[in-house]
Amino acid sequence: MILVAVFVSGCSAEGELQSSADVTTPVVELAPFIAGLDFDLPVALVFPESSAETGYIVEQSGRILSVHSTDGTWAVNEVLNIEGRVNDRGREEGLLGLALSPNFEDRPYIYVNYTASNPRRTVVSRFTAGPVHPVVADGASEEVILEVAQPYSNHNGGHLAFGPDGYLYIGFGDGGSAGDPKSNGQNPGTYLGTIVRIDVSDVHSTRPYTVPDGNPFVGAEGARPEVWAFGLRNPWRFSFDRLTGDLWAADVGQNEREEVNVIRPGLNYGWNVMEGSLCFGRRDQDCSREGLELPMTEYGREGGCSITGGHVYRGQRITELYSSYIFGDFCSGKIWSYAQDTDQTTLLTDSSLRISTFGEDHDGELYVVSLDGGIYTLAKSEESQ
Repeated sequence: MILVAVFVSGCSAEGELQSSADVTTPVVELAPFIAGLDFDLPVALVFPESSAETGYIVEQSGRILSVHSTDGTWAVNEVLNIEGRVNDRGREEGLLGLALSPNFEDRPYIYVNYTASNPRRTVVSRFTAGPVHPVVADGASEEVILEVAQPYSNHNGGHLAFGPDGYLYIGFGDGGSAGDPKSNGQNPGTYLGTIVRIDVSDVHSTRPYTVPDGNPFVGAEGARPEVWAFGLRNPWRFSFDRLTGDLWAADVGQNEREEVNVIRPGLNYGWNVMEGSLCFGRRDQDCSREGLELPMTEYGREGGCSITGGHVYRGQRITELYSSYIFGDFCSGKIWSYAQDTDQTTLLTDSSLRISTFGEDHDGELYVVSLDGGIYTLAKSEESQ
């Protein structure tokens, strides 16, 4: 049996996690999504809202593939190939994110987030796809929505997703290197170190997007109106709770803390004053936490070295995890659940996967993606039933 420790997410004055061993949760198991099928460096898995039979897989080199089930038989097709436009030479660069337009069946637009070179930058753009299965996007239809200069090859963020409000949310890291040398995290006047919110419902050549009136920094001096929240180091995967609409994000740490946050408009999530609940670079010294949002839960190097954000579980396979946030670690392969009502984080399984992302299907069930190529379903272990 692989059920292991539980810890309470509240932190002591020293910033260390407090433990509790009197809580039990079901053991989970990982099973291959499609037996015998592997992908090349998969970094994202997206399912349309209206279909339980099709998923879209992003390969870091610049390809998007679809997997479609007909009477239990799976077919794989190439949706889009932009390898010639993508710079994936850096370990954290490449085609990093995919979002499908709301009402994708009626308005088949594909939104992507990738890194390009000469100059090094993040590109967010839209492609038009055909309305039939298998879906194929027109590579010549690219409409660039946003480009952001990247000073270094790491901390690109890369995730994008449509919120329940119909607006597009995009995550940006602090620009890279280490320690935020350009002080982007505490500067809402840059896209770097933020999550932005824009309206792409009316994209054309003279106006690639508009800024929603409700954005918190509209009209604020020294801040970009697109910014929704800031103080982030590298938000590697965020998601919306399909029931409450809450935005959950995992922020990759520097040397000591990996953290989970619920993102609220206009708030400052601390980097690089804080790394998780710790004063960054000043472990034995005090720092002002005034005006900063501390994480919902966090872990140190005993848990891994690079957090991968997941989803609030709204499926039916593992009823005991309903409403818990599920997330993992790229380095250790560990997968946890965090229950907001009890403020408890539970280690569910200790896998050998290099967890690059999670996927959530039409029914709210979750999938775990490994950079090594495999995609797995998350299910309740037979041992716990």
